[in-house]
Amino acid sequence: MARLRIGSRGSQLALWQAHHISDLLRGRGHEVELEIIKTTGDKILDVALAKVGTKGMFTKEIEEALAEGRVDLAVHSLKDLPVELSPGFEIVAITKRENSQDVFCSSKYASIDGLPRGARVGTSSLRRQAQLKALRPDLEIYPLRGNVDTRLRKLAEGEYDAIILAAAGLNRLGRTELVKQVISKDIMCPAAGQGALGIEIRAGDRVTREVLAFLDDTEARASTTCERALLNKLGGGCQVPIGAAAEVRNGRLHLDAIVANPDGSKILRESRDGEDAEKLGSEVGETLLRRGGAAILEEVYGNGIAVPQQP
Repeated sequence: MARLRIGSRGSQLALWQAHHISDLLRGRGHEVELEIIKTTGDKILDVALAKVGTKGMFTKEIEEALAEGRVDLAVHSLKDLPVELSPGFEIVAITKRENSQDVFCSSKYASIDGLPRGARVGTSSLRRQAQLKALRPDLEIYPLRGNVDTRLRKLAEGEYDAIILAAAGLNRLGRTELVKQVISKDIMCPAAGQGALGIEIRAGDRVTREVLAFLDDTEARASTTCERALLNKLGGGCQVPIGAAAEVRNGRLHLDAIVANPDGSKILRESRDGEDAEKLGSEVGETLLRRGGAAILEEVYGNGIAVPQQP
């Protein structure tokens, strides 16, 4: 049996994910240790993510530990992993996926539609901001950073009327008490890879690859490969106004995707079926670029990003 060292961020959710993988490995008789690593994204908490603009801001330091041999594998929220991995690494497994949808959380209101005009909604995601503004242009959107507990505390203390979070993180932590609405993918297309865990190792580490092979879920691999291919074609990281939701339907992949202006004034949508995950994601991305996505993204990258101001 192997002795494995896992590298992980130190947030409650990251630790839940690392312990989840640890338990699965220990269940197969392996010895597991955990090393907590602070990343750039964990250190910069007073700036909206879209303004930081650092690719790999939640993964760089963990990859350094992998490269140096201090850890043997890393457990990531897949949506935090850049679509182009640094040379020398590979995603050896994508685990069975949690719910990929976003959820509406509030102490006072039952749904997005139920919010009063001018209500204060917290999110630092341009993707969520754009789709919220398209639905309810009257809402005031404010940044929201920090771990899940911090975000829920800010909501409970009345800093926001509502916040938007990923269903997966709340489900994993058992913190669903303020979830009032699971938002339909037609209303809010999720982030590429949302709800999935990516297990990263050093490229060519055959022994660790064989040990971890049982963690790879076929459907999660297909759907996230498709979504990440779309993101790659659009040249986007995890903080751009791009949504992608793929699922297996009757043995074929179905992909819904969006590209949006951060202010929600224009949202391009595209849906398509296919059998080759990489090809489907790339083709839908190409179609969105041709239909006006290139101009939207050029504006986002070129003119500074329209992120909300601090309350």
